[in-house]
Amino acid sequence: MNKSLLTNISAFIVAIVGYLTHQPVIWSVGLFALSGAVTNWFAIHMLFEKVPGLYGSGVIPARFEDFKSGISDLVMGQFFTEENIDKFLGQQAANHNSINITPVINKIDLSPAFDALLTTVEQSSFGGMLSMFGGTEALVPLKEPYIRKLQESLVEVAESEEFNQLLINEIEQPDTIAKIREQVATIVQQRLDELTPSLVKEIIQTMIRKHLGWLVVWGGVFGGLIGLIAGAL
Repeated sequence: MNKSLLTNISAFIVAIVGYLTHQPVIWSVGLFALSGAVTNWFAIHMLFEKVPGLYGSGVIPARFEDFKSGISDLVMGQFFTEENIDKFLGQQAANHNSINITPVINKIDLSPAFDALLTTVEQSSFGGMLSMFGGTEALVPLKEPYIRKLQESLVEVAESEEFNQLLINEIEQPDTIAKIREQVATIVQQRLDELTPSLVKEIIQTMIRKHLGWLVVWGGVFGGLIGLIAGAL
């Protein structure tokens, strides 16, 4: 059972028992506990839902633009600062294996490179001579060996010390860091633009619903203590 509902029911039962048994102290404890629990429960409800006539209710969906702006500022201002990006890239640059682009090269489709070669040959002075031997179709069997050799050459270049040093130097350029930060900011903003007031409400409710329930519980506890003191006096 929901802890908030359980607290309200418990306080209500205590209040009824005190009233029916004519026990002022028990009645006071139950009544004050119920008052504290219900008040906190209603305050939590007002965070997420608009209540007609009550100014300030529904504050989370009503101010969702501020929440989006806050999330953006948090991500860009705390995590993706120029200092953090520079530190990260510096760590990457210190370890060549971490910036090795060989896996990327192995996934690239190099067929357009061979097609461009065929077009170049066909449009060159060698094209007329080649037509005597079946045209560029005669070169098609060379496609796989050409692509494999080109891929091996690119991998060799990518793994060379000169290329890695050039890549490191390029990464450490100030404008590179600025471009990376700009791209991250664009991605973050695009994702935030997809948020709606109801979605923001659901996200925040999911995050803090469990903890907000304890506000109701402690509202009932402290309300009951106040009622105990009031009843004793």
